[in-house]
Amino acid sequence: MPHTVKSIETIWVELPLRPVPARNMVREIPHWTLFELCLVTLDSGVVGIGETMVYYTWGASTVSEEARRKVIGRHPAETMWDDSLGAGLQIALFDAAAKVLDVPLHQMLGRQHRDRCHISWWDIDLPAEDWISECQLAIANGYTSFKTKGRPWYDLVENTRRLCATLPPYFEVDMDFNGFGVDTAHCTRLLKELEQFPNVVMFESPIPHSDVAGYKFLRQHTHVPLSMHTAFHFGETPIETAIREEMVDGFVLCGGATKIQREALVCQVNNRSFFLQIVGTRIAAAFALHLGAVLENARWPSVNCHQLYERDCVRTPLPVINGLAPVPTGPGLGLELDQEAIDRFRCQPKDKPFPYPELLLAVRWPSGSTTYYNHAFQYWADWQGGKLPFFPRGVHLERIPNDGTPAWRELFERAQQGAVHSTAAPF
Repeated sequence: MPHTVKSIETIWVELPLRPVPARNMVREIPHWTLFELCLVTLDSGVVGIGETMVYYTWGASTVSEEARRKVIGRHPAETMWDDSLGAGLQIALFDAAAKVLDVPLHQMLGRQHRDRCHISWWDIDLPAEDWISECQLAIANGYTSFKTKGRPWYDLVENTRRLCATLPPYFEVDMDFNGFGVDTAHCTRLLKELEQFPNVVMFESPIPHSDVAGYKFLRQHTHVPLSMHTAFHFGETPIETAIREEMVDGFVLCGGATKIQREALVCQVNNRSFFLQIVGTRIAAAFALHLGAVLENARWPSVNCHQLYERDCVRTPLPVINGLAPVPTGPGLGLELDQEAIDRFRCQPKDKPFPYPELLLAVRWPSGSTTYYNHAFQYWADWQGGKLPFFPRGVHLERIPNDGTPAWRELFERAQQGAVHSTAAPF
């Protein structure tokens, strides 16, 4: 057959983050700079491109030997719906199959419903001044929505007040808690305080997903819509259960193409909107745009995170106008790789860089005391375990740079073992 998979090439690149994301993401996701590009070459010479954000996106972190054996020697359309192949290989197979037919990828995914898709700017939890600067940059680039994190180590209510004071009325904020709201006894009050800001239009995963009764209570006692991931690392609840129990107003769909298509159909049948969350470079963003073109209930802005990087490995721009990105119309994904950027940022495979080296974090409490940590998941565990106050007013997180002194080194080494509480903060 002239269009069978002949070879699979993988290339690791380490892409630089912009300054604001860079100084904040080191706390918990420094590995978001690492990507494995996947190039699938067919016997006919057609090349499909894909991408895995290593240690994050669905399936294997890298293209495995088992995946290669499944694919090589077969037409890409035979295996492209296999989510277990991983993000990079699956996307590359879709790209190659559509290029064989000389059609945009969305024509292979279903009937086109829209030619422009809602898309969101994304950032991890940030101090207020960084939130403000990121949203101003988003607005300047045509975005009308912003997804960020609601976290208890910043004064969430005050920082949201400061942010919203700078935003135009049309600009919307999705607050993702990843379960940090803990339970309804704590979370209801917090969400009611945040409701006062009209720009805040979504509370995502406010409490653990296993708390069915809690979600039903929150939905009855708050007027801002609730959403939840359909796959998450704590308290998994099937999408069918969440719909039947009326836990949330919509969902965040992530994972491979088959999983997303199945869950999107469930949402359509039950009239539930959803966000698409396919994270990475413009390769991931373009794949999400093609899916969004055919999935009718993809009404909420997709989260792709390609805005984080100083430079992409793709030459083709993905412009955003009025919060909408045109779906690429070229064959396959409709993208051209930036070979100069790939050569510049190419790297050898690396282990997951966590915790980030030489990282010392200080949580400054309004009472005047300080708690020190070595990395984010130490204080994730303490907050979720009920060992720290719940979203206190006046709290702030900062990074303590290494000043080369023995005192800094001693504190850093103590923090590696767990929380260091201090009433007379040495730093």
